[in-house]
Amino acid sequence: MIFNKASNDPSESQRATHPAIAVAPVTVPHYLESTYWWAYTHPNAVRVFERQWLVNLILWGNFSRLRDLALQEMGSVINGDVLQVACVYGNFTEHLVRRLGPQGHLNVIDVAPVQITNLHAKLGQQKQVTVLQQDSSALLFDDASHDTVVVFFLLHEQPAEVRRKTIAEAMRVTKPGGKIVFVDYHKPKALSPFRYIMVPILTTLEPFAMDLWNGQISDWLPSSCQDLSIDKQTYFGGLYQKVVITR
Repeated sequence: MIFNKASNDPSESQRATHPAIAVAPVTVPHYLESTYWWAYTHPNAVRVFERQWLVNLILWGNFSRLRDLALQEMGSVINGDVLQVACVYGNFTEHLVRRLGPQGHLNVIDVAPVQITNLHAKLGQQKQVTVLQQDSSALLFDDASHDTVVVFFLLHEQPAEVRRKTIAEAMRVTKPGGKIVFVDYHKPKALSPFRYIMVPILTTLEPFAMDLWNGQISDWLPSSCQDLSIDKQTYFGGLYQKVVITR
């Protein structure tokens, strides 16, 4: 529900050490400011939602399980280049960083400055991590520049046209043979009580979520990626999904 926001300019040191990163102005999208100001862009949002117990409660006790399911796709030791698309409330990024091997590097992008500041505060100085303000629908990385891309509870917060661009960009920056890992909401099974409990919650607080709920992540793939290997698993009565696409 409220874990991310994908994001001004990289610093001079970032430009020097990461030549694959282009420099361009970034603005917070109108849909984000108008719809999710209370969860992501207002400074008080971080003060309220940056609590491990709260993000776990929002996911009905499933945060740690879903976090670990995503991270398992990268292996116990990560020695490649990983891109996390959007910051995440809770300890997702900290656990990812713990898996970085000597040759591993993590880029995290977010479109909201307050989220960038919050992640810096959580991580402190990490020489294997670069945090940048970028828009998930217009990434500033080169083609095929990352071994793995992870998108954790972001797609349901985006309008369909933005979601489609975010998925296309995630595919673009992934190396051949690399993985794109999506974890997000999913329409529960007919007998699950959450099929009915979550509808008023999502329709009230997450106006774009039902669009994802009633479709498939594969529906928003670029036409050139339709034949790629897609592994989809669902959890907690179908309320959550993990979709792994191999490039």
